[in-house]
Amino acid sequence: MNTGDNFGGGTIFYVDSTGQHGLIAAQADMQGHSVEEAEGFFTWNDAIATCQKLVAGGYSDWFLPDKDQLNQLYLQKSVVGGFPGGIVHYWSSSEVSEEGAWCGYFHDGDQSMDLKSNALRVRAVRAF
Repeated sequence: MNTGDNFGGGTIFYVDSTGQHGLIAAQADMQGHSVEEAEGFFTWNDAIATCQKLVAGGYSDWFLPDKDQLNQLYLQKSVVGGFPGGIVHYWSSSEVSEEGAWCGYFHDGDQSMDLKSNALRVRAVRAF
């Protein structure tokens, strides 16, 4: 299994040193939205819940990536594909505080804290 292979309901974007385990990204950003938000934008709590409810490619063990997994996804975004251009922010599951969590900026790779009540894009992942 290699980075970029279609496998397990998505695209492999990370493979560990054994070549037996890694991470798979969903083929597209999550559909739907939080209340009063535009299509494809979720508050942090809704992002977690939406990933946990996802069934894609016959798999139901999807989750919101933590900040390190999200960074790895950013590094492989051209291999995974399906990311919109421009300044796009994605949630991670890593909390900073009761009010904030880490997010990743997919235009330059920076990561920072954002308020959980803000609405950002979401890409679910799963492990193999």
